Amino acid sequence: MNARDEGLDLERFRAAIALHLGLRFDNAKQDSLAELLIRRAQVLALEITSYLAHLEAPSPPGSELRALAHELTVPETYFFRHAAQLRAFSEVALPRRLAVRTAARPLRVLSVGCASGEEPYSLAIVMSERAVEPMRDVFIRGVDANHAMLSKAIQGRYSEWALRETPDLVRQRWFSPCGRDFLLDPAIRSAVRFEERNLAADNDDLWVPGAYDIAFCRNVLMYFTTPSAEALVGRIGRALAPGGFLFLGHAETLRGLSDDFHLRHSHGAFYYERKTPSCPRDVRTSGADRATESTSTWVDALGRASERISEMARRSLTPTAALLGSAGPPGLGEALAHLYAGRFGDALERIEAIPSMDPHVRLVLAVLLTHLGQLGRAERVCADLSQSIEYEARAHHLLALCREGQGDRAGAIHHERRAATIDPTFAMPRVHLGLLARRAGDGMTARRELETAVTLLHGERDEKVLLFGGGFGRHGLISLCQTELRRMGHAP
Repeated sequence: MNARDEGLDLERFRAAIALHLGLRFDNAKQDSLAELLIRRAQVLALEITSYLAHLEAPSPPGSELRALAHELTVPETYFFRHAAQLRAFSEVALPRRLAVRTAARPLRVLSVGCASGEEPYSLAIVMSERAVEPMRDVFIRGVDANHAMLSKAIQGRYSEWALRETPDLVRQRWFSPCGRDFLLDPAIRSAVRFEERNLAADNDDLWVPGAYDIAFCRNVLMYFTTPSAEALVGRIGRALAPGGFLFLGHAETLRGLSDDFHLRHSHGAFYYERKTPSCPRDVRTSGADRATESTSTWVDALGRASERISEMARRSLTPTAALLGSAGPPGLGEALAHLYAGRFGDALERIEAIPSMDPHVRLVLAVLLTHLGQLGRAERVCADLSQSIEYEARAHHLLALCREGQGDRAGAIHHERRAATIDPTFAMPRVHLGLLARRAGDGMTARRELETAVTLLHGERDEKVLLFGGGFGRHGLISLCQTELRRMGHAP
């Protein structure tokens, strides 16, 4: 097989994986995909072309899709991951949905891409701690395409590393030593039903309309192609009851994927609530002053701001000049348009196809990697960028986000302070420092930083808001700061 044929075969393999499993792989994964293609063909004693034809059939053998899912899905997780979301689940979503539950129907919770079970088991523990009885009051379903991970989940045996964020009292109550590992209490293990499911397939019995009250789908969409992500979000949306809640990963968003949810914020976490039939769709408006129209909560204003960003990207696919002050290398404008629309995977693919990684391109690459949760790689790019005077402050801000994403609050504060010192007019470090201080109970620092952020945001350059605002517009960010100040008893 010559190099050209090998490349074509690899593209066919990648397309078949996307079609049947929904997964996307960028050019950086070409070597591992090529190795997998050769190995799977050898296992089935087929030539490469015959194996691909085998895989490209309308209904390829389920055993082969299971083998590929085992090889390609990412199993990394741990108990009580992203504790802020679990607090929002416990104190907002759970009581709200229990209040509307009928006696004849238990609350239904779905964990999509549950891997080895840490997420649904964490939810079961949270509910048990709140005196809500799984099995009687709540039905918890965990689904994943990786059979090996589900087998581990059913065993309920976990390493010390999987419990690294588990509070000591929770560990003592619900886990018992088992050799070098820990065994989960049988009551919690019996509370979750695990099922092997291909998330790229329709599975009508899984996605029954209105079947679930709460769904967790964290760090799944980032690995899907855009069409597959849209289809999965559509299935989850239809399967959630009106008023039901959806929790995504920190680096994921519904922007560009669905208009069927309200964005919500509490307990330091963002999540989504399924719109009810009586709720009109948000009206897309133009003009900066429209962002603060009367809405039920400030997060609705954030949602409108993010919609306008997506609309701006659709109207102009080459916002490069506004960001860089120059034409920029070919492909950067398209990558930015995808970034502004929330299609981070597509944006990353465009960026990685640019042959010249000048500082402008590396900055956008670092933003994308941070959004996608590839924090180690993002930090390496930022460390290089921080050597440039022009990009030093922005690099430190992104490093702060990476540090916080890895549980290093002190490191996050250090880098944001560096960013604010290097560029005193840069608003986002102040926003982040204020929120970090607010969550830590340091009201004085939180007030100082958030008030400074409000002042700076009024004069912040549009392109910096677009690139570093996490998808939220200027007025959405100002509303965020003002809401936090009001909660602390300080009128902005």
